[in-house]
Amino acid sequence: MSFETLLYSVDDGIATITLNRPDSLNTIVPPMPDELEAAVHEAIADRAVKVIVLCGAGRAFCAGFDFGEGFHHWDEGLTTDGQWDPGKDFAVATAQSLGPVPKFMSIWRSPKPVIAQVHGWCVGGGSDMALCADLVIASEDARIGTPYSRVWGCYLTGMWLYRLGLTKAKELALTGRALSGREAAEIELINHAVPFSELEETVREQAARLASLPASQLAAMKLIVNQAYENMGLASTQFLGPVLDGLMRNTPDARQFVETSEADGVGAAIERRDGPFGDYSQAPASEKPDPGNVIDPSD
Repeated sequence: MSFETLLYSVDDGIATITLNRPDSLNTIVPPMPDELEAAVHEAIADRAVKVIVLCGAGRAFCAGFDFGEGFHHWDEGLTTDGQWDPGKDFAVATAQSLGPVPKFMSIWRSPKPVIAQVHGWCVGGGSDMALCADLVIASEDARIGTPYSRVWGCYLTGMWLYRLGLTKAKELALTGRALSGREAAEIELINHAVPFSELEETVREQAARLASLPASQLAAMKLIVNQAYENMGLASTQFLGPVLDGLMRNTPDARQFVETSEADGVGAAIERRDGPFGDYSQAPASEKPDPGNVIDPSD
């Protein structure tokens, strides 16, 4: 199967799905959510595959949904006659066959364990995607966060909430501040953070260890943990999140954010949003991912 926005390969029982829009920091555009789901399903159907690794090409795992053109990539599912259609938005966003969140959740539902290999930027919808994985291993200098917490969005998958305790969940939901990979591991949002030079080897070793176990055992242990969180209301959280996200993209403040992006460029809108916090693009170089840390899928 060939893909437009990602790469797929299998080696020694490990399927690797690589988000492959490196020039755009692997930002999410159609048909990436559909292709992600299709690649996961391909790995599930392949009896030779025991484990799935999800990573990003270039300088980032995924810098979130692409709104460089005012979110117009998604107009078909969000607007009618050029205007936001709230009924269409919530219907599409929550539909199992259409919404990005149900597509991301193919990672969660896979009976085969998924390891997210995170480097560079892992923000917004990219963080929602990564946190659907069973294990998340990041480079220490990665930056993980939800800048949409400040304007123009809401938690989508709810995984930020379910992976954290109340104290940190509230703090990060309200501030949207960026975490380094090291900080994310310290608060147990993710499993491990390692130097970038060790990232691929660490992920590969973990995947190989899991691949040495019986597939049925892996599926059973994943299912019992998942079911516990399903019983905590995960599905209802994931219904509410995309509905609130649609509303938060269309408040007066959100419209001003888009108008600033269109008139003065996305950089100006982001500067206004993140400047007071001094993070994401407004952070000093020491608080950003190392731009020299690049994943080359051809290696």
